[in-house]
Amino acid sequence: MPNLAVLGGPKAITRIFEPYSSFGPEEVQAARDVVESGVLSRYLGAWHEDFYGGPKVREFEQRCAERFNVKHAITVNSWTSGLIAAVGAIGIEPGDEVIVSPWTMCASATAVVHWNGLPVFADIEPLTFCLDPASVESRITSRTKAILAVDIFGQSADMTALRTIADRHHLALISDTAQAPGAKYRDSWAGTLADIGGYSLNYHKHIHTGEGGVLVTNDDALAERLQLIRNHAEAVVGPKGVTDLTNMIGHNFRLGEIECAIGVEQLNKLERQVATRKRAADRLTKGLAGLAGLRTPVLRERCSHVYYIYPLILDPGVVGVDREVLYSALVAEGVQGLTAGYQNIHRLPMFQRKIAYGRSGFPWTASFSRQDIDYSKGICPVAERLHDETYLGLSICTLAFTDEDVDALIGAFQKVWSQVHVLQTFNSKAVGAS
Repeated sequence: MPNLAVLGGPKAITRIFEPYSSFGPEEVQAARDVVESGVLSRYLGAWHEDFYGGPKVREFEQRCAERFNVKHAITVNSWTSGLIAAVGAIGIEPGDEVIVSPWTMCASATAVVHWNGLPVFADIEPLTFCLDPASVESRITSRTKAILAVDIFGQSADMTALRTIADRHHLALISDTAQAPGAKYRDSWAGTLADIGGYSLNYHKHIHTGEGGVLVTNDDALAERLQLIRNHAEAVVGPKGVTDLTNMIGHNFRLGEIECAIGVEQLNKLERQVATRKRAADRLTKGLAGLAGLRTPVLRERCSHVYYIYPLILDPGVVGVDREVLYSALVAEGVQGLTAGYQNIHRLPMFQRKIAYGRSGFPWTASFSRQDIDYSKGICPVAERLHDETYLGLSICTLAFTDEDVDALIGAFQKVWSQVHVLQTFNSKAVGAS
């Protein structure tokens, strides 16, 4: 076999993979129809028939509700907006605590800070990367208001266990299913088993409208609160007759008609798009089987995976080479869409220094806050070791990954593993500089 590319040999993959695109003439026509109608938005930030938006907003919301088998679907202009609305809708008070994952995009935690609440980080399961229910329960205090679970990479968190914990402690349960629309948790759709759940519509997600999000709930009262927070609540509550003014603060989280028209067409393609990712993932899993010290994705029992990311776990002790060496070797072979490490958001500067609003540490230093919340390294050892040493991920959603592409990736991995003994004589700095 030729020498490794990182040591001067030829690359295993010499072509650039095509970016994945789910857009076609249907989306183009849907957008054109909206533009030609002249109605790009029909929202009014007042209690009026158009408080709920225009025809495409309502159509997309109805279609989402039907597709995910929920009573209510509420569109927003980003999933970050959706998380902010969800945390506000459950009635969080300043100083309340919400248990979140450290292994996620930062908005899962900053949505709590938005309302002057305090994120408390629980550790994750070592094989699924979702919140560990035992760690969640150990973090509950008298100030805990909610659990915010993240269905990371494309499969659901353990919603049975988390629901049991939430009910036992009288907590709200929010599901951040940004990366897993179309995944199943037993007989239900991921994101629908919480009090509030929802999905991202960002450009690299399974349902792509550029930007946007969809909140889902079966609770009428929560649906109303989400709609109010989305659209200038403080101007609407009086005429609408809303008496609970908790967190009824004005925002413009509204998604436009063009995005919703595109969303209708994208929703029609969701099953096909999930199948494309699953086909690539299943082929990868079969092809990478038997590579010593490399664990392919683990699926939760009676659940499905939609593979926003194809996650791998490395055992450096078995391989005999640290992750950075292998990562450099794989990238040199032409492996595309590969990342080493993910996120430990409790280690971001905001949480390490406890500074958000102003310079004085608010809301952590406020009289209404618990003063001993710990964000130091070591509080989430599973997530930290994955990030620092053992996790590798392939971004399946961003590249087309045809069968030919997948086979090329498998060949590159096999080439590196076949010569790993050569890499054992190099440190990560030397290999990275080769």
